This record gives sequence, structure tokens and C-alpha cells, in this order.
Amino acid sequence: MKNTLTTAIRLTLVCIGCFCFLFPLLIWGIAQLSPGNGKGETQLVNGHTYYVNVGQQFTSDRYFWSRPSAVNYNAAGSAGSNKGPSNPEYLETVQQRIDTFLVHNPGIGREAIPVDLITASGSGLDPHLSVQGALVQVKRIGKVRGLSESELRKLVEKHTEKPLLGLFGPERINVLQLNLELDQAIKNK
Repeated sequence: MKNTLTTAIRLTLVCIGCFCFLFPLLIWGIAQLSPGNGKGETQLVNGHTYYVNVGQQFTSDRYFWSRPSAVNYNAAGSAGSNKGPSNPEYLETVQQRIDTFLVHNPGIGREAIPVDLITASGSGLDPHLSVQGALVQVKRIGKVRGLSESELRKLVEKHTEKPLLGLFGPERINVLQLNLELDQAIKNK
């Protein structure tokens, strides 16, 4: 019994040392090699700091809208809604998103709305949108900003990120980067 207890205490001390000190130190060290030194990749524009890899909320008709967030884009509380696809509250939320989108994008049919514009991602912080999600908004933005649809389509194409190694994942667009360049394009006109 004494031998077993001594072994258990030693194992506990080794695990505390490894998982409370060594492993966090290793992860911290690796984070120091990443952009932003583990504090996230940021971009400073006109005195405002944006986190590049965290979704941002855009609600003005002048901008491409981001994917909805179940946590209101709060990076401290990353989460999905945890409601199933048949949950009445969830269905009501999705319907409200559809209705809002249709009001701001007249002429777009309900069936043309990409799913990523009306459903939140699992983290609630996805900074990316599908190419279709951006293209369906081109008409609205062109009308509000006085830009041609072809100019906006070129901008969307410029910001389209290809799948990893050409194989993994869909094409996508970082909405923040797209909107920042959209503002810059207007200033340069």
C-alpha cells in the first residue's frame, strides 16, 4: 500500500511539473514566434487597431457584412449557439437574419443567400466569408458607394484566398481586409 501511494504521489508531482509548468512554457515559447507574439495578429488603420483573425461586426450598407456571431464577436467568449437546427429559438434567429438581409439587399431572392451569411460559425469569431457571401452583397455596396459592380467583383477576386495547398477547405475572403481596402479605394478615387 505504501509503495503504491508513494508512486501515485510521485506521478502527481511529475504531472504537475509537466502540465502546469513545462507545457505552458513550451506553448508560450511557440507563441512568441507567431505574428503578434501570441497576442494575435493586429493591423493599425487610422489609429484604430483591428484583430485580423477575429471576426468584426459590419452592419452598414457601405460594407461587406461578416458572418454572424453567436457571441457578438467577443473573442473572450468564443462559442457557438449550441442550439440544434430544429430549435424554435434558433430558427427564429435565422429567420430574422434572412429578413434583415433581404431588406438591405432588395432584388436578392431568399434562395440566393449563402448559408454563411445567416448562420454563425462554431467559434462565433470566423473572420472569413465565402466568395458567394461577398458577391451577393456587391449590388448593395455598389449602389451605396457609387462603385460599379465590376470594380467590386475585382476587389472580391483580389481578396479571395485559395484553399490550403490547393486542396484543403473552400475559397474564402477575410471580410476585414476586404472592407479596409474598400475604404482605401474610395479615398484614392
